[in-house]
Amino acid sequence: MSRIAAGLGVAWNTANDAVLTEGHRQLINDPTRFDGIAVIGVDEHVWRHTRFGDEYVTVIIDLTPVRDRVGPARLLDMIPGRSKAVFKTWLSERSKAWADGIETIAMDGFAGFKTAAAEELPAATAVMDPFHVVRLAGDALDQCRRRIQQAIHGHRGHAGDPLYMSRRVLHTGLEFLTERQWDRLDALFDADDHAEVEVTWGVYQRLITNYRNPDRATARADFTPLIESLRTGVPAALVELRQLGRTLNNRKSDVLAYFDRPGTSNGPTEAINGRLEHLRGSALGFRNLTHYIARSLLEAGGFRPLLQPHL
Repeated sequence: MSRIAAGLGVAWNTANDAVLTEGHRQLINDPTRFDGIAVIGVDEHVWRHTRFGDEYVTVIIDLTPVRDRVGPARLLDMIPGRSKAVFKTWLSERSKAWADGIETIAMDGFAGFKTAAAEELPAATAVMDPFHVVRLAGDALDQCRRRIQQAIHGHRGHAGDPLYMSRRVLHTGLEFLTERQWDRLDALFDADDHAEVEVTWGVYQRLITNYRNPDRATARADFTPLIESLRTGVPAALVELRQLGRTLNNRKSDVLAYFDRPGTSNGPTEAINGRLEHLRGSALGFRNLTHYIARSLLEAGGFRPLLQPHL
């Protein structure tokens, strides 16, 4: 923006206002940009960090090009707040024809998004994508490791503590473990006090292995008994796995829907979140949410083919 202002010989605010005004007129306010959407993703995004706490928005992403393998995902909209009401209101403002065209919604484990989608888009299939399922399992593994660390040593992990030293190795997929890392895990699991960590690690690795299975039918078939075993067969002492089992069982249909909907994942949504983080960092932060939403849409709204059709 500074280079534009300098090139035109005008003030920064003048150039900025002109760019945002024209961006809204030609691009953001174009009603046709919502046409042809069949798959959407929804997630939360921190747009501002303050000493009083983080401020959130809900981001809506068009995942249809990713599913159809014709292009990248694009940011559709950004709404202040993160709640069922926020997402439900946005969906209710869309036309019936648009709503009827939505086939799939990719989301994380937040129940508010799930409920809003079920109420406003009852015919659409909700998909809880692998990224968030694996993250839930990884969080359970970390919580179990910290709990055992505290029970054994009476303090959080310090440099030199076996559990603390293995925190990253525990999250490495089986096929990527080096011989040295296997030796470290063998030594870790030799201790009887670490048995609960070993069991939780085994479940985490089983989840990853299922998602990496190229045969989706087999992976789905393996996932069903895994969720059932976590729901009914986990000892009371393994509190983290019991909580994971309850969550996966409550969202069982959404978890399994991933294997029936190839190409549906919130991974591209997380990628756009990363682009927005970079945008905010380049600007050294934003204080005006309206300004941030406009900049975000122009940055990640998928407008480049319209602006540079020859590329």
